[in-house]
Amino acid sequence: MTSAHTSTQPLAVDIAIVGGAMAGATLALGLAKLSATLSRPLRIALIEAHVANHNHPGFDARSIAVAHGSVFELTRLGIWPKLQHLGTAIENIHVSDRGHFGMTELNAKPLGLDALGQVVELAQVGKVLFEQLAQSAVRVFCPAKVTQILAQTSGHLLTLDNGTQLHCQLLVAADGANSVVRQHLGQPTEKIDFDQTAIVANITTDQAHQHWAYERFTQTGPLALLPMSSASNSFKSNSFKSKSFASKSSATPTQSRFSVVWALPPAQAHELVNGDKTEFLAALQQAFGHRAGRFVDVGQRVSYPLTLSYMPRPVYHRCIFVGNAAQTLHPIAGQGFNLGLRDVVGLLNVLEQAFSAHQLTNSSTQVDVGSSAIVHQYLVDRQADRDSTLRNIEFLVRGFSNQYWPLVAGRNVGLRLLSWLPPLKRPVAQTAMGWR
Repeated sequence: MTSAHTSTQPLAVDIAIVGGAMAGATLALGLAKLSATLSRPLRIALIEAHVANHNHPGFDARSIAVAHGSVFELTRLGIWPKLQHLGTAIENIHVSDRGHFGMTELNAKPLGLDALGQVVELAQVGKVLFEQLAQSAVRVFCPAKVTQILAQTSGHLLTLDNGTQLHCQLLVAADGANSVVRQHLGQPTEKIDFDQTAIVANITTDQAHQHWAYERFTQTGPLALLPMSSASNSFKSNSFKSKSFASKSSATPTQSRFSVVWALPPAQAHELVNGDKTEFLAALQQAFGHRAGRFVDVGQRVSYPLTLSYMPRPVYHRCIFVGNAAQTLHPIAGQGFNLGLRDVVGLLNVLEQAFSAHQLTNSSTQVDVGSSAIVHQYLVDRQADRDSTLRNIEFLVRGFSNQYWPLVAGRNVGLRLLSWLPPLKRPVAQTAMGWR
């Protein structure tokens, strides 16, 4: 799929995106849509190191929750209509504190909505996004890796592992938590280690999920269950679908699948992720309870350490960092992709405003998409949302992974108040749905 470029001169592009997973691919498609409205189309390049199959670290067999606000933005960009057949609606969310009286529900119907969000499997989404990219004006280099970045006054000179060179006015880093761009440019990150490890797996239960999602706070950390489509209804034509995360037995009409994210102390997580399947299901059942039914099967279990890492300033000279390249969140509340998508939408909005303002001046010059004015405006526009989300995530992790009795009492009273006073739910639901 690598785009060919045989000239000895660098390929000149306006915007080069490094990283073609969810954030990068979405940004590229959004830029292509914006470009179609301009008198001079944007020259866009997308550089991705991995082919979009189940071995892709950004398009593996995990599932993510796409909040209602994110569905709205993806629809506005023309992307969601191509993905909606892959989604499983979250109509209700049950939140509880194990061993205590605190619990509440968030429901779509009282808010006048069909769903609070959608659950999609990344392996399926990756195939669809790259099919859309192949039909767009975006020049895709895949598989290709950036081996050198040379910052220049007018932009960045990128060298790829096949020898191709590109010169861009604006460089966008969308290449994940271990961003190669960030390393090349020597940009710092801050890191908070929660001393937790997440186990991720797909499980089968003996009863239908009825479009319920669950967030249960346990003594070891949060335990989340996201409803998934039945195995029989999955995207069977998707040759990228990984069998490693899938449950070995297909869910019957009276069964259902959930994506599980379970935070545990590292030693306990290591034992459970490598132990017997029956023992894992028993431990999971004990931690969660029977509200979702009996857990009857589990696919491959994987684990990763839970941290919150972020760039204090997710910008550099003619460079903007988005998604996990800018910040990597604890999975509590499922805000990682949704915050990254707001980064993407924020950049698209800044560029659209710049082109609109330029058109009003009737200037014969072109918009410099990597100018300090555009980069700074992006930083200013994203700061409040980004800072508040990072603070809220840290507060939730520390507040609900703590057995200090005043905190336990406070959080349980808070959950009960949400149940007793329904008007209080609306701002909580709006935050969960990514409404800004």
